[in-house]
Amino acid sequence: MRKYTPKDNVQGKSYYTDRFWVAPRVPSEAIEVGSHFDEVVKALSKEVTIDDAFVQIGQLRIVVDAGENYKTLQVLRDACGYKMCSELSAVDYLAQDGEFEIFYQMLNLDEAKRVRVVCRIKEGEAVESIVPLFKMANFAEREMFDMFGIKVNNHPYLKRILMPDDWEGYPLLKTYPLEGDEFASWYEVDKIFGKEYREIVGPENRDPARIDRYDSQRFSRVGYEVPFGEKIDKENEKENPIEYSETLLVDYNAGSKILEKRR
Repeated sequence: MRKYTPKDNVQGKSYYTDRFWVAPRVPSEAIEVGSHFDEVVKALSKEVTIDDAFVQIGQLRIVVDAGENYKTLQVLRDACGYKMCSELSAVDYLAQDGEFEIFYQMLNLDEAKRVRVVCRIKEGEAVESIVPLFKMANFAEREMFDMFGIKVNNHPYLKRILMPDDWEGYPLLKTYPLEGDEFASWYEVDKIFGKEYREIVGPENRDPARIDRYDSQRFSRVGYEVPFGEKIDKENEKENPIEYSETLLVDYNAGSKILEKRR
């Protein structure tokens, strides 16, 4: 098998065609003096270095150094009332900036406020686990490792959670093809039958929209019904007339009768 070579944003190439189009940006607002978010920023500034802070869509967005992610979330939990981390993951900006953006979505149930903590790391760098602060991070950090390949230091059990342990590549990277690479197309064949059966079985069909009208197992074949799993004689295939029920209120055969008259 030839080795897979990454390409720049192969996911974007399937739909992006207008090189002059610019994606709209979410407007940023200054933090109101004396507000709840202002107090949060002041409390954090005493413990960590804040690179940027502003409000977007009613929630506070804080940019910190990746080495201070644990301390930042600890202060938010203990001093600012943000007892819940509802989500954490990453965004692939490798082609654009050569970095991953890692975000933590924090929730204050008492004040009904949200804070989004953001930090950046380069490819190959690791980030500190926040499992000791929030147990939900156990599975979330494993998913981030599984989908992006981002390593998390001091995680209690860092291994793949969705993909098989022997899977090659990370499916949420923008360099990962939407329909999978060559390894993905042969994975099940190699695991179930062995590589020597590749020419016999053939690669996996990665097109979810493909419909084979001669497939008598996955499709109903309306008008050409045959017993389940039966092999079809393509040369002598006959069309079966479709019959609809007639009721007192609606004649479902009216459409076909009109077509017959027109013919």
